[in-house]
Amino acid sequence: MDGNEARYLQECIATGWISSEGPFVERFEAEMAARVGRRYGVAVTNGSAALEAAVVALGLGPGDEVILPTFTIISCAAAVVRAGATPVVVDCDPVTWNMDVEQVAARITPRTRAIMAVHIYGLPVDMDPLLALAERYGLRVIEDAAEMHGQTYRGRPCGSFGDLSVFSFYPNKHVTTGEGGMILTDDPALAERCRSLRNLCFQPGRRFVHEELGWNLRMSNLQAAVGVAQLERLDQFVARKRRMGRRYTELLADVPGLQLPLPATDYAENIYWVYGVVLQDEVPFDAEEAMARLRRLGVGTRPFFWPMHEQPVFRRMGLFAAERHPVAERLARRGFYLPSGLALTDQQIEQAAQAVRECVR
Repeated sequence: MDGNEARYLQECIATGWISSEGPFVERFEAEMAARVGRRYGVAVTNGSAALEAAVVALGLGPGDEVILPTFTIISCAAAVVRAGATPVVVDCDPVTWNMDVEQVAARITPRTRAIMAVHIYGLPVDMDPLLALAERYGLRVIEDAAEMHGQTYRGRPCGSFGDLSVFSFYPNKHVTTGEGGMILTDDPALAERCRSLRNLCFQPGRRFVHEELGWNLRMSNLQAAVGVAQLERLDQFVARKRRMGRRYTELLADVPGLQLPLPATDYAENIYWVYGVVLQDEVPFDAEEAMARLRRLGVGTRPFFWPMHEQPVFRRMGLFAAERHPVAERLARRGFYLPSGLALTDQQIEQAAQAVRECVR
């Protein structure tokens, strides 16, 4: 937060423009859209809200199925469920940790209406075959690029794919507004639909007469001002993250029993949004125990996502009965990520890596 954040916030306060009507909101939308090669951006309160509005904007609802990864944050499936549609999940690739695209085709039914591609941790989903499937079956595509600020897929910015894409600006993202999110699209009708849903579906000329229900998802000018300042430094942040990831790998490469993040695929270089590790089967304890040991050594960690098909709330709804997705199940139980914030110093990285060595040993 040592760029133009304070200056832009002071400008908001000095001019009195602190609400969602302030000029930084449109500026942030335009600059974020330009950064990822989209025509329109619609700023909202958070990434989860962006997903919910995106699902509704595409007209997905009861009787519709949406295919998405089981290994993701609950916001993805929750947006589908809240719209009345049915989430259909696929397992993930054991190396990239992204959805296994080869499994998607087998889960397409006459009720399938959309695919939600969620980029996980540092590498993007392999989008070309996914987009080809969507075109073949006439499916809509939502791209969840919440963790992919500054990442590319075959040279094209993440956030530029599908009918709609979404970003999160939570504090641990490369670009943060404290809380916040954005929906991006090239379709003017979808952009206008998202703006309406964001703003309680007020009607032009008949503001307080409502034909349908929307939400108050508006981002404030204060948040957008921080976002503009953060976006100015995104390339610097990405370079820093990649240096951090490479340093962790150098320090941990010879530690037995650890699966480290894949540095690159043929379509992307890892951006290391977080630095995740997975305990190999020969390690006689799970991620929960490893995290407890690291905590005693003074190193904070976070667990990997818990699979959607094992979420108690969805099981009680009758979803995912008897489903098994072994790769995601294993990652959830044996994976965790190390301190990864942009403010982390090289000394702290070395301290965390040494603690991992002691923990595994």
